[in-house]
Amino acid sequence: MLQRVKTEAGLVEGIPGRDRSVTVFRGIPYAAPPVDDLRWRPPRPPVPWAGVLKADRFGPMSPQVPGSERDGDNLPVSEDCLRINVWTGAGAGQQRLRPVLVWIHGGGFRVGTGANPRYDGEALARKGIVVVTFNYRLGALGFLATPELSEESEHRASGNYGLLDQIAALEWVQHNITHFGGDPDRVTVAGQSAGAGSVSFLAMSPLAEGLFHRAIAQSHARHARDPELRYLSSSYRTLADAEAAGTRYAAARGARTLRRLRTLPWQKLVEGNASAVDHTVETGSEAKPPLFRPVVDGWVLPHGYEETYAKGLQNDVWYLAGSNLDESGAVPADTFAMYREAGRKSWRPGAPPVHVTLEDYVTASRLKFAAKAEEFLRLYPAHTDEEAAHAHCAAVRDSAKISTWLWARDWTAHAKRPVYTYFWTYAAPTAGHGTRRASHGSEIDFVLGNLHPDRAAWSDEDREVAETMSGYWANYVATGDPNGPGLPHWPAWAPENPAVMEVGAHFGAIPLADPARLDFWQRYFLTQHAW
Repeated sequence: MLQRVKTEAGLVEGIPGRDRSVTVFRGIPYAAPPVDDLRWRPPRPPVPWAGVLKADRFGPMSPQVPGSERDGDNLPVSEDCLRINVWTGAGAGQQRLRPVLVWIHGGGFRVGTGANPRYDGEALARKGIVVVTFNYRLGALGFLATPELSEESEHRASGNYGLLDQIAALEWVQHNITHFGGDPDRVTVAGQSAGAGSVSFLAMSPLAEGLFHRAIAQSHARHARDPELRYLSSSYRTLADAEAAGTRYAAARGARTLRRLRTLPWQKLVEGNASAVDHTVETGSEAKPPLFRPVVDGWVLPHGYEETYAKGLQNDVWYLAGSNLDESGAVPADTFAMYREAGRKSWRPGAPPVHVTLEDYVTASRLKFAAKAEEFLRLYPAHTDEEAAHAHCAAVRDSAKISTWLWARDWTAHAKRPVYTYFWTYAAPTAGHGTRRASHGSEIDFVLGNLHPDRAAWSDEDREVAETMSGYWANYVATGDPNGPGLPHWPAWAPENPAVMEVGAHFGAIPLADPARLDFWQRYFLTQHAW
């Protein structure tokens, strides 16, 4: 078992995991603290240290709004947050290097931490994977753009500091992971929600070329003409829009100069980030994206989705992507009454609308589909609130599956590696023993094999599903193919086969939708503006 490991910046000493065959290294600096004059600059190399760094505790969380969607309240919060964590089962002197999974946390680019216990890498480390998690800059500190920031950049770009942190973490992996028993030529980047959006952006960034070889996007890999793409965690901004928004944001905090911005306490800068909305984006619905998110800046992200894929400019990596039954506005039937009672109080930036009354459903359908609204309402009919809620959920689920299938068609037009798509349908237990649902993020515990008893009361069936899901993920990280002995066959995406792999409640390929609905969604997307 490894205990001390040499990195470029100095020696680190890990601690045993719960399973003593696994060693955990927590809180290793992978870049210099982005503070003072380094605030809103690309990350610099970590500051070397003397002696041995005891990597026995997670580093501080990136500054974020207190109490908002995070699982790490026992951790300090600091701009000195660029820390990385490694789980490895490799032994000292081991010659055969292991495949590497780098997990990017979600949270709408506003909240989150790589120290969340749901991302614990021990279970996959036992399967022969070296697992890496890390923190990156969030909110205004990670994604603020202003004309002054762009002007001081040699690339005339600003707003992607969080993505640059992610690239720096991948560079750290390339330079150091062999000492932890990891193979730098077999690196998979994975994430859920904003983590999945990050994976998509990294796959389009020339700065990340060669830094990873496989990708996993858990939720929101969408077709470039899907209007849902505009507000979900895969949404982006143009540089001009981001600079204008950043100028207004700075002025509202009394900072008319970049120098003044850099002297403001981070608490002032993250204040209001949780509810900061970009009202300028037309989404075809009441949903709006969070204000701070990645930017097509001509450098980190040279182009948007359609242009990148049409010209074959993406990094040619293996890809696995999918979505969940109860997300993107679809909810379990036994929660319809709760959503009716909550009404618009349940809305937040980046969240999809949930329509569970007939009036809302019909109004939203006419807004989104315009001239095609009557056809949509014939395909997804409703005459009561209950029927409307079911029709809304059916439409959301069909749309998500079809959109991801069309995304894969665009991606593979120039890419040489296979793509695998999935639809997660297993109703997982929730913390506090509430309603079981296949909700946004519910697959994380299963693919990482983390069925911790403090999160929920897990059944034997839950453990069987987790063993299958983590098996698929481990195989894919190792080989680029999720299939393996004892697992139901998962076919690769194929243009002649409009199907998706159902995982969770059942395991096997299922149709995207019935033919009339499939035809409608394909024609509808063609009428939409491409991103």
